[in-house]
Amino acid sequence: MEYLFNDWVYIDKKIRERRNIMLLCDYDGTLTPIVDRPELAVMSEGMHKALDRLVGRKQFILGVISGRALADIKERVNINGLIYAGNHGFEIEGPGLKFIHPLADELTSVLRLISQVLHKAFKNMRGVIVEDKGMTVSVHYRLVADAQLPEVHSKFESIVTGARAMGKIRTTDGKKVHEIRPAIAWDKGKAVNLIIEKYIPQQRRNNLLPVYIGDDRTDEDAFKVINQYGGISILVGREGQASVAKYYLNSPEEVGTLLVELYKIGLGG
Repeated sequence: MEYLFNDWVYIDKKIRERRNIMLLCDYDGTLTPIVDRPELAVMSEGMHKALDRLVGRKQFILGVISGRALADIKERVNINGLIYAGNHGFEIEGPGLKFIHPLADELTSVLRLISQVLHKAFKNMRGVIVEDKGMTVSVHYRLVADAQLPEVHSKFESIVTGARAMGKIRTTDGKKVHEIRPAIAWDKGKAVNLIIEKYIPQQRRNNLLPVYIGDDRTDEDAFKVINQYGGISILVGREGQASVAKYYLNSPEEVGTLLVELYKIGLGG
């Protein structure tokens, strides 16, 4: 994995050679810094402006793929013309596209029940945030004291074990968060494939350069797909961090710098 701007001459050339640039980004930790509480993750004015300007360039197709609920991510980004994928791609909306995974939709009642049990179990535990996102549920524990972490993990496991064993749900871990999703073979990588198939016809894909920027484990599936297309996969993290991404950036601030550089390329600069 190489620092992106160390290879900028090559990347700049590659972008200029393609007619269709599909830029897909995660939200938390990518377009915004990681914060203590999910509701505090707000894009800076500069980041919003950089994204908004790119939407206006005809060679760019832009999207945000987030673990947040679709309505939440649309409200937070609030840019017309973007593709929005919520709940790790279980629900997607964009120009001419409206997708809800049918099997995930069927399992929302199971997720709702688990969410209710989790809320009850953790209501008196300081620092735990249970986030019900309809098709997925997140249990955030960034604010929990270290001494209480074993109890958090133990309670969580005791609640999800039964439904997981029955094949109703699957669980994953992110940055200080436990994620619960329907037990369906669907992830951000499959969402990326769906978006590419929708917006780029087969005969135009030789001119496609997909770019994906993300910071968490759930983004690894998207990186794999981007690599298969010969695209540019970018981890927002640190040098030496385990990832299939080809490049890395150090922070959301550097993501903002990249968006500005892409806009310059779009202007022919």
